[in-house]
Amino acid sequence: MGGKKPEGMVLINEQGLRADGRRADQLRNIKIEAGVLKQADGSCYLEWGGNKVLAAVYGPRECHPRHDQDPTKARVRVRYNMAAFSVSDRTRPGPDRRSQEISKISSEALDHVVLAHLYPKNAIDVFIEIIEAEAGTRCAGVTAAAVALADAGIPMRGMVTSVAAGKVDGKVCLDLSREEDNFGETDFPVAYVNNTKEIVLLQQDGHFSPDEVSEALEMTQRAADEIYELQKAALLRKYQQMAGAEDVEGDAGHEPQIEPEPQIEPEPQIEPEPQPEPQSEPVHDTGVEN
Repeated sequence: MGGKKPEGMVLINEQGLRADGRRADQLRNIKIEAGVLKQADGSCYLEWGGNKVLAAVYGPRECHPRHDQDPTKARVRVRYNMAAFSVSDRTRPGPDRRSQEISKISSEALDHVVLAHLYPKNAIDVFIEIIEAEAGTRCAGVTAAAVALADAGIPMRGMVTSVAAGKVDGKVCLDLSREEDNFGETDFPVAYVNNTKEIVLLQQDGHFSPDEVSEALEMTQRAADEIYELQKAALLRKYQQMAGAEDVEGDAGHEPQIEPEPQIEPEPQIEPEPQPEPQSEPVHDTGVEN
């Protein structure tokens, strides 16, 4: 953010369109799929522009080490990690200051909605893996993690949806691309609880005037409503597929009952009535000898 823009690079043209053809208030393409990992309790795969993110949830389960246990609630632990191959310049494997910071703010955002008091002394572990990075990976990671939590059946007060705004060539824009993130003037990631409109994550890198802050908040809130519909649709598709699979298994578990062919009873044979035997005429003795 704030790097020197190469000479001749145009981020917003005279028609008000950005380098990738989007308007200032337009999102990149987003694809969300729930339940992609069989070994996890809940999972989500998300594509957001050039970002590709996997989120997995394990738990609630006993919190280890034991000294991390909270007797009043579960701990929501988030691990954000960028794969070494996720960017053009290979990153060093393992946690760094940036990943630790994003892990912390993501954990705080999700902990605000999870009903952690239902699981004392337990842990809910959330893993966010950035497979391919373009820009806005923290927002994509939080959005995917919320879907994975819902897929795991973790009780929550609402769904967390995250999206960023920024300032490019003096204009407030939504959902910055790589070039806009590198050479823009401000980055402004926000996360909302959709049903209450609470803000659970808010950061700013760069400068905004008060009016620009209001414009950015209004823009990100409208976008969060759009993304929330995609989150719901992904979960609905997953459970519709599960219901369809159960129906198929249920049909396969019952062998079809073959009704026996009806037996045709033979028609009763009518026996003829017995005819009386003919009687010989009696011979009368006339007493005359032949």
